[in-house]
Amino acid sequence: MASYNLLLLPGDGIGPEVMAEVEKLVGWYGRRGIARFETEKDLVGGSAYDAHGKAISDAAMARAQAADAVLFGAVGGPKWDKVPYEHRPEAGLLRLRKELGLFANLRPAICYPALADASSLKRELVEGLDIIIVRELTGGVYFGEPKEIVTLENGEKRAVDTQLYTTHEIERIARVAFELARKRRNKVSSAEKRNVMKTGVLWNEVVTRVHGAEYADVELEHVLADNCGMQLVRNPKQYDVIVTDNLFGDILSDVAAMLTGSLGMLPSASLGAEDPATGKRKALYEPVHGSAPDIAGKGLANPIAMIGSFAMALRYSFGLVAEADMLEKAIANVLASGLRTKDIAAAGTNAVGTREIGDAVVAELDRLAA
Repeated sequence: MASYNLLLLPGDGIGPEVMAEVEKLVGWYGRRGIARFETEKDLVGGSAYDAHGKAISDAAMARAQAADAVLFGAVGGPKWDKVPYEHRPEAGLLRLRKELGLFANLRPAICYPALADASSLKRELVEGLDIIIVRELTGGVYFGEPKEIVTLENGEKRAVDTQLYTTHEIERIARVAFELARKRRNKVSSAEKRNVMKTGVLWNEVVTRVHGAEYADVELEHVLADNCGMQLVRNPKQYDVIVTDNLFGDILSDVAAMLTGSLGMLPSASLGAEDPATGKRKALYEPVHGSAPDIAGKGLANPIAMIGSFAMALRYSFGLVAEADMLEKAIANVLASGLRTKDIAAAGTNAVGTREIGDAVVAELDRLAA
């Protein structure tokens, strides 16, 4: 039985509650003799700040570097609104992304048939939706320098954020998108703002060149990022793989998330470069949703995005493709049975809690594996 090292970083708010449901699944795979996951757990975000005065400790970073994959819950909350900017809870996630070299963020937006009516769009627009946004994660305006607020001679303040991209950064994220598309419906939509941004001009040029030289068999279209947002709401199923930069990817992936009915439904993967010697990548898996401090500790959180993130880890970090398929089928079957947490339950219907959904997924895995 293969063995893997898995670091769990539950974080703040509902993070520990949804991570607990993944721990049930980790145990299930071990008991079934499918894979043994050696797990460690550490602090990140506000909880790490309370314990160490920083959003992630050096010891936790060392564990992340050594792990085969990292599972991340959620960070932040009103309690930490006043901490120094460099120690805000989100800084822990940014450090993980930067130091692990996690340049490719994969955010699927899948509308389960049982939840088509939960979307804010009409059923016919979202039923059967299956798209993925590939977001560049370690460059662009979030990391560009200078990044500062300065006081001018006249007393006004000026804030500066710098958008930077190099050829190499664009090439490698484009390749991830094209490789994914080859395993899906063979179409990539590249989103940028070449009409007003020099980084958009370069992005367009590099993606076009990589496509022509290495992936001419894949359909490529270029779309302005603002138009892409509009098209996601107008006709989302026209897309398959969308590749875009850090800022636009942040925005477009949240738009795509709400097409499915709830942020609580969607997982994500953040991948690093492939190690030439081992073929492995550093990887972090996390739900798209936030820490939801208003419901933390009440057992109401939807754990499906966290469970789906573990399914992505099975697929991309551990090579357990059939097992990932079965877990995703178990999620779909549980939803088809009518079980819902409050965020996706229809008005007037009874909602179940976090633990009940996790237990139902485990029970469905037992049935599928029988």
